[in-house]
Amino acid sequence: MNHSRMKWITIVATLGSLMMLATAGCHHAPPPPPPATPPPPQPTASLTANPNSIQRGESTTLTWQTTNATAVTLESIGAVQANGSQQVTPTESTTYRLTAKGSGGTQEATARVTVTQPQAPPTTAAQSDEEMFNQNVKDAFFDYDKSDIRPDAQQALMADAAFLQQHPNIRFTIEGHCDERGSTEYNLGLGDRRAAAAKGFLVQQGVSADRIRTISYGKEKPFCTEHTEECWQQNRRGHLVFQH
Repeated sequence: MNHSRMKWITIVATLGSLMMLATAGCHHAPPPPPPATPPPPQPTASLTANPNSIQRGESTTLTWQTTNATAVTLESIGAVQANGSQQVTPTESTTYRLTAKGSGGTQEATARVTVTQPQAPPTTAAQSDEEMFNQNVKDAFFDYDKSDIRPDAQQALMADAAFLQQHPNIRFTIEGHCDERGSTEYNLGLGDRRAAAAKGFLVQQGVSADRIRTISYGKEKPFCTEHTEECWQQNRRGHLVFQH
């Protein structure tokens, strides 16, 4: 092999090596992986009661705030707005629970409301049970042709129950009364239902049923004799009377 041929072979080999290096340098690095999707935000929830201690028959205001929630519920009340407030009147100590749900999970918050018995008004040694009863116990009034315990009657009867629980020796009668409209027979039945409704409510509040007697007078013993709605309202009542 002559010198020129050897030189040619060397040039070809060198060119082949350079082409291989150039080809290798053309390969691109693989693209980076896409960034991970962040998880949805966790809901937050807060719930307060102001005041958080009340006497029976009083009200308190629940206030709540949430974030990142698609559904918010307040136990014993139901679905509520994401942020808001509501007045409640619990009859016993209650823990209210707020639940906020969203795509990021569930968060709960609670608020405790303590309910205490009202303090009995001070009495003097000279006051008898009957005097204290007449001073503290109020009647329950009803709507026309109804025997349902309406909200103002609930308040009166809850206060009655608190007094009666502090004086367990007192026995009493609930008289059912009606206004002058309707027949005697119908009003006697309506008076019975009113007296029974008032008794049932007091029993639910903890007053022993064996302390309570009921009777209906219908429209026979009116408290007011004028023929007006104001007068008729005075006659639609459950009248609580001390038993000697």
